[in-house]
Amino acid sequence: MKPPPAALAIAMLWLTGCATVGSNTRALCLPVVDYTTAEQARAADEVEALPEGAVIVQMLVDYAVLRDQARACR
Repeated sequence: MKPPPAALAIAMLWLTGCATVGSNTRALCLPVVDYTTAEQARAADEVEALPEGAVIVQMLVDYAVLRDQARACR
């Protein structure tokens, strides 16, 4: 009999508590690409030209959050 997926997920959560690496290890900080003022202005113009409700706008918002998190990691 195959265990239900929820049981497998719970077992995996319990096993992660047995990890041998300490929690005080430092996370890898990813580099943040710097853009010139001209590139930022061009990107803003291009975003403004997008049709209303374009999904790429939300993706860019998500990307901005990731950039902020990467900066905070330094």
